[in-house]
Amino acid sequence: MTDERKPGEIVRYDSGTRINHWIVAICFVLLALSGMALFHPALFWLTNLFGGGPWTRILHPFVGIVWAVAFLLLAAKLWRDNLLQARDRQWLRQIGDVIDDREDRLPEVGRYNAGQKLLFWLIVLCLAGLVVTGLGMWRAYFTLPVGLVRLASVVHAVCALVLVCAIIVHVYAAIWVKGSVRAMTRGTVSYGWAWKHHRAWFRDVIGGQRK
Repeated sequence: MTDERKPGEIVRYDSGTRINHWIVAICFVLLALSGMALFHPALFWLTNLFGGGPWTRILHPFVGIVWAVAFLLLAAKLWRDNLLQARDRQWLRQIGDVIDDREDRLPEVGRYNAGQKLLFWLIVLCLAGLVVTGLGMWRAYFTLPVGLVRLASVVHAVCALVLVCAIIVHVYAAIWVKGSVRAMTRGTVSYGWAWKHHRAWFRDVIGGQRK
């Protein structure tokens, strides 16, 4: 992955951020599949993707650790850009204009819009819930009372379900807004895309380039 850009393009994500993002994405898919396999007997056949039931139980928590560390590294880069501002609250109040694609009526958006920011913090909360409960359920290394393990199992499943739904929304939005996927594959977006969807960020980037 390179950070080269053509005239009329802006670098949105550097190569390190993109690699980190795809590590998170791959780990999430592996965790979702192995988690579903362990969640219900009807889905146990998914364990064949991981070498059988025992290997699925062994790999799931270790992949979870890789996922958590990778996401935390990504979040450390992006959390400041995901802080809610006054214009984000106005954006949310005009959600009807967002749905109807009337972006000209919305306040100028920074690097991320309010929906993306809320999704980011929802993922952070789910991650925290999954890590804490996952460690509590990891009986090979941790010993907790049976009652707490059962409670952790329920909370873990709820956090996982919410996270899966959130990621589906994330993927759908990336496909829906044409040009967004390219930002995480090639690292760049066009001036037109940036001006239309993230105008305040576009002004900041262009202003910084002119200094």
